[in-house]
Amino acid sequence: MTKPTIAVLLPCYNEAAAIAQTIAGFRDALPDATIYVYDNNSGDRTVEVATAAGAIVRRERIQGKGAVVRRMFADVDADIYVMADGDATYDAASAPALVARLLDEQCDMIVGSRVHEAAAAYRRGHQFGNAMLTGMLARLFGRSFTDILSGYRVFSRRFVKSFPSLSAGFEIETEISVHALELRMPVAEVETPYFARPEGSASKLSTYGDGWRILRTIVQLYRLERPLLFFGLLGAVLALAGLVLAAPVLATYWHTGLVPRLPTAILAMGLVLLAFLNGFAGLILDTVVRGRREVRRLAYLSFPAPGTTSGGRA
Repeated sequence: MTKPTIAVLLPCYNEAAAIAQTIAGFRDALPDATIYVYDNNSGDRTVEVATAAGAIVRRERIQGKGAVVRRMFADVDADIYVMADGDATYDAASAPALVARLLDEQCDMIVGSRVHEAAAAYRRGHQFGNAMLTGMLARLFGRSFTDILSGYRVFSRRFVKSFPSLSAGFEIETEISVHALELRMPVAEVETPYFARPEGSASKLSTYGDGWRILRTIVQLYRLERPLLFFGLLGAVLALAGLVLAAPVLATYWHTGLVPRLPTAILAMGLVLLAFLNGFAGLILDTVVRGRREVRRLAYLSFPAPGTTSGGRA
């Protein structure tokens, strides 16, 4: 079998202080890999520093990490993709172990689960938000990862080329995780060190702003991927509210044969009708989602597994 080609993908925004160190680290860890830096409208010298460090530098004009990842996945051809941030916080020396795990177990994604020692590396607000969102994803989708927001990941070609990225910003990691869970891909996690940013580098992640966007993304993905449960739950709430309102009206009618509170009766009937409409919408959308999931699965299976050739097992 020919040696698999490896591409290191580094999305960057104003990382002039850290990008050279990041490139050097991955070059030492993966000397045969091609390193790509995708600049996202940086206002500093990120492009010049990355070019001088020997990386292939490209630009994405649409702002947001999701747009950068979408462009990287579309443009770069390789057998294995190593994605990390350009801020020197992820341990490049762990990359060979992540790649080896992906090949040995024929996984489609390996997540570098962050293990940090310095308080400056991982703020408490980010730790709490990550734990909350990780737990929510597990409850909604049945299983999860220990670190769904990690930007350090290794992908197979068939994952990258079958991933329909739609996210705009930092919620891209959540979308990637849900995609893997929904298609029941073989995935794994490997603990990796997580470091504080070097001096002069600042985090672009907003604890509350991006946290809200990630939470909203989870809810939206749940609505899209689990419509029967989503609309069924909404319908159950509406039906319960309608029955609560209808109970005294029905009791009065049972004893007197009259309906003195006509507006309440109309409201209760409207809520029950909305409940049934939500239930039917969930059933219809569940059929649509099943067909869409089958199409995505076929697109995923059109590429060989990592460590194999197009003709079968290596």
